[in-house]
Amino acid sequence: MKNMLNLAAAASLGLAAFATNAAASVEPATCRDVRFADVGWTDITATTALASTLLEGLGYRPKTTIASVPITFAGIKKKQIDVFLGYWSPSMTPMIEPFVKTGDVKVIETPNLTGAKYTLAVPKYAFDAGLRSFADIARFADKLERKIYGIESGNDGNALIEKMLKENTFGLKGFEMVESSEAGMLLSVDRAIRQKKWIVFLGWEPHPMNVKFDVSYLEGGDEVFGPNFGEAKVYTVVPPDYLNRCPNVGRLVTNLTFNTELENRLMMPVMEKKNPATVIKAWLKENPAQLDHWLAGVKTADGGDGLAAVKAYLQR
Repeated sequence: MKNMLNLAAAASLGLAAFATNAAASVEPATCRDVRFADVGWTDITATTALASTLLEGLGYRPKTTIASVPITFAGIKKKQIDVFLGYWSPSMTPMIEPFVKTGDVKVIETPNLTGAKYTLAVPKYAFDAGLRSFADIARFADKLERKIYGIESGNDGNALIEKMLKENTFGLKGFEMVESSEAGMLLSVDRAIRQKKWIVFLGWEPHPMNVKFDVSYLEGGDEVFGPNFGEAKVYTVVPPDYLNRCPNVGRLVTNLTFNTELENRLMMPVMEKKNPATVIKAWLKENPAQLDHWLAGVKTADGGDGLAAVKAYLQR
């Protein structure tokens, strides 16, 4: 009888431990709302839509806020933003460095994208005619109408261009930087190319501009944008306690890694004004093998099988 009681007690303890572990594996209710920042770049729009689609399939409530880079980092510091998938290193490093030094943001160690580039570009016909490097820009000031086209105000690339002009690097004092949205800049590039005019603009890859336009990246800008055409890695940024506070979402965003070919494909329809969520769902249905890595070890919001839940969600 005593042995039976001991076995019953052990079983009861085992069930209690299981229940405790199961409860511990489910995140706090506050983690259900996952707040992303999007700085208005098509690559970040696409990757954020992808992450949001996966989270919806897992039972979370993702929300995206459009904000400038400085406001995004400040929002993460204040815990008003949970995830930012678009820290381009090294170009954004001067903007994020103060937040990193004070421990107000956390950069996830593994980049979500490698092999990116970020520097000034020109139409190929201008490159072939002699505008091949940063040092050549001033020589063609008249053809360029003394303008360099950037993107939205507060962007890190704009800041690098402004500093270059202010310090007369490459003799560019007197040039004007034209600020615009990403879409606005690309309209200017499209218009210039159709009219065979010369234009210097902020270019990067991954981006559909590399498919849509025949462009060349300028050499010699290492001191401004970094070596190898501003070769960049893109990192995910979260509040410093987020991975511990919301470990399941943390595992997902840590798992999310991309490549330039994938992003170029996802970005093209987004650039054509197609709904990002629709684009992502269609792509994931055609490429379900990608889910295995992204959802490895990831549960649903209530602790269920994450991979099965997302696959079922995509078939709705």
